[in-house]
Amino acid sequence: MKLLQIKMYRRINYIAAILVLVCGLGAHAQVTTSSPYSRYGLGNIKGSLLPQLRAMGGISTAVNKVSGFNYINMQNPSSYAGITLTTIDIGMNASLTNLQKGSLSENSFNSTFSHLAFATPVSRHSAISFGILPYSDLGYSYRNRTKVDTSTVDQIYEGEGGLSKAYFGYGHRIGDHFRIGANIEYIFGNLQTTRATEYPYDATSVYAKLQNKNSVGGINYSYGLQYDFNVGKKTLVTLGYSGSYKGKINTTQNFYATRYLRDASGNEQTAIDTLSSVDKGSSNITLPLTHNFGISIQQNDKWMVGADFRMSKWSATSINGTNQGLQNSWGASLGGQFTPDAYSYNNYMKRVDYRLGVSYDKTYIQINNQDIKQMGASLGFGFPLPSANGGTAFYKINFTTEVGQRGTLNNNLVKEQYINFHLGFTLNDTWFRRYRVD
Repeated sequence: MKLLQIKMYRRINYIAAILVLVCGLGAHAQVTTSSPYSRYGLGNIKGSLLPQLRAMGGISTAVNKVSGFNYINMQNPSSYAGITLTTIDIGMNASLTNLQKGSLSENSFNSTFSHLAFATPVSRHSAISFGILPYSDLGYSYRNRTKVDTSTVDQIYEGEGGLSKAYFGYGHRIGDHFRIGANIEYIFGNLQTTRATEYPYDATSVYAKLQNKNSVGGINYSYGLQYDFNVGKKTLVTLGYSGSYKGKINTTQNFYATRYLRDASGNEQTAIDTLSSVDKGSSNITLPLTHNFGISIQQNDKWMVGADFRMSKWSATSINGTNQGLQNSWGASLGGQFTPDAYSYNNYMKRVDYRLGVSYDKTYIQINNQDIKQMGASLGFGFPLPSANGGTAFYKINFTTEVGQRGTLNNNLVKEQYINFHLGFTLNDTWFRRYRVD
């Protein structure tokens, strides 16, 4: 018994060390992206989805457990109530992006940590989960050249940074078919934007720059519920709802309006004066109220199909008391998973999970009266690994590819095409089993 306790404590310490390390990385690492659309709002919103859910087009609201394998669905915390084994999920992602505007084109590559999540049952009817994952990322650099009277003017826009989310959640099952849950979330990070005005054909001009940095840290909440019922002996239908609170998170703002020069080589010089500044001003960011609705139909250990509809009230979002001019967004996803034979002994490919999905979103961005829309398709696999500890520990590698497009070439806008790769490792184990004998 003592040996089992020592092993359990070692595992707990191991997970605690990983969480401390990743939390430190999340707090200090710069999340990278190359999207001019990340200029708006809080940047590119990442969503609380693991690779296995992204592979199915992002469906999550009515997803609990597929093919008997536990995985963590923090998008709907009521799903935690279905977790029966200690579950760990860690992963990363990478993206290839192509930006087009008129005859111009630009390619970029970015990769980053994507998530670390932990869940364990606390009773037959409930479980907890906690972890860290990106909330949004901000990264762009571009210029618009225009004419003002007889002068040529460059408007330069730059942004970098992002927000992360650490969460703790609890899910509980009431009766045989109803589950309810909630997350408390700490959203933190830095958002830094710069706007400059330059005269490219007048070397004697003094240029102007506005720099704004928000250090963010505050609490928000999300919640969800699921209800399932049987249709026949083998088919299960699940209805789900999840949402997040219209909360306010604190920010510390540093703002500077400066003037500067460039040397003969075009390098920016130290600011010659500061026209206006705000140092460590206290303010807040208003987050949107969100609603997600979903349905799924599955045959245990075989297949599942589902659909989600989502909506968010971004029109009320403000940063430092200024409304961001965003519009309300909505979107839909359709996807599913198929496992030919989860218990096959002599054919590995029959035990692989095959996932497919599509998604469509009218984003919160509107430019020149043009709605910015996003659409994509995804394909993924869940590769099981050999079990361990006498068949009580199960492992799976989840790989997903997303192909999509955001924006349009109409009205002199930017079309963004991307390929995202998501890789995750999932562990199911009986870490906290209570033994009756010494």
